[in-house]
Order: sequence, then C-alpha cells, then structure tokens
Amino acid sequence: MQNKLSFSSFLLIGVMLFALFFGAGNLIFPAQLGQYAGTNLWPAVIGFLITGVGLPFLGILAMGFSGSRNLQDLASRVHPVYAVLFTSLLYLTIGPFFAAPRTGAVAFDIGIATFIPESAQGTALFIFTLVFFGVTLWLSLNPAKIVDRVGKVMSPAIIVLLLVLLVMAFVNPIGSFQSPEDAYASGAFMKGFTEGYNTMDALASLVFGIIVINAIRALGVTDKVQILSATAKTGVIAAGFLGLLYVGIAYLGATTTEKFGLFDTGGPVLSGAAAHYFGTFGSIMLAIIIILACLTTSIGLMTACGEYFTTIIPSISYKMFVTIFTTFCFIVANFGLSNIITYSIPVLMFLYPLAVVLMLLTFTSPLFKHARLVYISATVVALAISTIDGVKTLYGTLGYTVEQWPNWLTSIVSFYTNVLPYYSEGLGWLLPVLAVMVVTGVIARVMKLT
Repeated sequence: MQNKLSFSSFLLIGVMLFALFFGAGNLIFPAQLGQYAGTNLWPAVIGFLITGVGLPFLGILAMGFSGSRNLQDLASRVHPVYAVLFTSLLYLTIGPFFAAPRTGAVAFDIGIATFIPESAQGTALFIFTLVFFGVTLWLSLNPAKIVDRVGKVMSPAIIVLLLVLLVMAFVNPIGSFQSPEDAYASGAFMKGFTEGYNTMDALASLVFGIIVINAIRALGVTDKVQILSATAKTGVIAAGFLGLLYVGIAYLGATTTEKFGLFDTGGPVLSGAAAHYFGTFGSIMLAIIIILACLTTSIGLMTACGEYFTTIIPSISYKMFVTIFTTFCFIVANFGLSNIITYSIPVLMFLYPLAVVLMLLTFTSPLFKHARLVYISATVVALAISTIDGVKTLYGTLGYTVEQWPNWLTSIVSFYTNVLPYYSEGLGWLLPVLAVMVVTGVIARVMKLT
C-alpha cells in the first residue's frame, strides 16, 4: 500500500529543494537585473522567472517523469559517450568552473568588500578565498553533521533577513526607478530571459531532481505516477519561494540605483541596502549569514562533484578530486566575481539549449517509443546551433567586434540570423529542434524504431 504524503512532508521536501537551489547566484543576479532594468523592471522580471524558476521546475519534473537513476542514465538515451561528456560538463559548470568559485566571490563581495579599502581589495580577496576554500576542502574531506546543521539554520536565516529587507524596500524605498540601461532599454523581456541562465538552476535541477525523488521514495512512495505528482508539488513549493524572492530582490535593486549608482554585480546592492536600513549591525549580520550560506553551498557542490567523478574515474580517489576542485575554485575566485560571471556566459549559452532539449525529449519520449533516432537528431541540431552561440558569445566576451570574427563564424552566424526564427534573441535552436522531433518521431513510429 502506498503511503500518502502529508502537506508537512511536501513542505519539508520543498524547502529542502529551495535550499539546494538558493545559492550565490540567486542573490546577485536579480539585484543586478533590477538596477539595470529600472522602469522596465516587470517585463525583465517575467523573462527572468521563466528561465530562473520555470526551467528548474521543468528539470525537476523531467527527472521524476523519466524514471532514470541519475542524469547520466537519462542522457545515455542519446548515446553513452554523450551522456558522460554532457554530465561531466554540467557538473564542472555548476561546480569548480563557475558556480563553486562564485560562492567564494559572492561571499567576499557581500560580506567583506564593504569593510575593506579599495586599494586592499585584491589582497583581501586572496586571503578570504584561501580561508574560504580551505574550510570547504576540510569539511568536504571530513563530512560532518555540522554542515547539515549550519545549512538548516542558514536557509531560514537568509529567508527571514531577506524578507525583512524586502518589506523595508516596499514600505520605504531607497529611491525611485531610473531609466533602463543597455539591452534593458529595448528588449527587457529577452534580456531578463537570458539573465535567468546565470543562476544555473536549470542545469542543477537535473542533478537535484534525483535527490528529491529519493527523498520521496524514502517516505514510502514507489508508484511512478505518485512520485511524479509528489515531485511536482514539492517543485511548486520551491519555485514559489524562489519566485517570491527574485521579484523582491529585483525590486530592491531597482530602488537602489538612484542613491548608490550602478554596480558591476548585484553583491553590493544587498550589502548597501542592509547598511542603509539597519546600519553597521545590519551589514555584519548579512555578512555572517551570507558567508556561512555560501560556504555550505560550496561544500555541497564539491562533495557532489567529487562523488560523481569518482564513479567515472575510479582510479582517482574522492579526496584527490575534491582537493583538485577546491584548489581550482580558489584560483578562479581570485579573478573576481565580475570576471567569473562574464566568462560563464558562453558556456551557459552552449549548455542550456542541450539541457532544455533533453527535458523536452524526456516528456515527449513515450510518443515516439523512446526511439534513439529522435534523441540523437534533436540533440545534434541543438548542438550545431548552441555551439555557434557559445563561440559567438565568447568572442564578444573577449572584446572582439563582429568585424574581427573569423570568416567562418561570420558566415554561419549570418546564415543562422537570416534563416532561424528568434536567433537574435538567443532562441534560434527552439523551432528547428521541435521540427526535427516531429519529423523523426513520425519516422520512428512508422518504422517502429527503438
């Protein structure tokens, strides 16, 4: 007999999922969006919520719907080699390449930088990240209950502190909305849409989904339909919390531009707002909570990456992987938060379409009897377009103008722009992938392919 989960069980797992998602990026990106969107805040926020909340929710549902053991198992429907490459790149992206170093950089920007003179910022960042990732390494090598306990305390503490800040922002705004900057002036919705990629939560959802499903199974639910239903309900709870905080933080950011000016990242927005409303005490409280929260996130990411890569390369120990990854995080973090964000964008432009296509294939898979032809065809089309998007974005990141691009890249981008709908908005892969899924799906059904 199936156990029927209570509302308190759904709430508990939903809050756990929210805590898994809510990290460094979830604080800084909506704040920065609010600053730059200004009077175009609401269309930008709607776009951000679609990719920052909607896609992670879709990813959680996809893992529940698929019945797969893990992400590599799901991606192997395309090809076993692709599964290892895709899963490895995803883990590296949400781990040592970008998301994990970002935890140290955000903790410094929000918690420490405001107390340090500009001339000493570089040295202070080096010392702080050395300690931060040293503690990460120590606790990742020696898992202890203290990490779980700190995490359980920090998540509610962040929510309470942020809610107090956000209530103050609505009741007594720091300033008025200013004119939108850059791309927010002419295309706020699409700019917000692509900014939602930066949270990396859609990628993480393909990993976190299994954690949620295992938690549901541990409570006695084994039927696939009921697991999917329970996953959806817990996903709605987590998505609701995320959405509420995103809207509030973005609004806070939009009210700070008049007084504080524009920042390169969203970190100083929160520290500045805390100091404005609550003085030095508020800044110190925010600093402590953010640093500890980022630390628990960092430990979780290092542990997950170490465990995964040990499964595919057993000859290298878990301890060695964690040591390598945390050392790499320390190095990357010292390039500064702004640089980490800038250089992560080309990778996200490459990886996000592949992740979303895998989600779409998962949901439609029963319609074409799980035929590998459809998985391979749709993935190849997405890969052909997202690879060019990633390279194009990388050239922009490195400061190259269109005139300085190599001829082959200019030709392909020109072709894609003229032929693919929504290519300029970053969604050129969507309609071709859907068309290929329909055509190859029909072929698979007619020819009874598997």
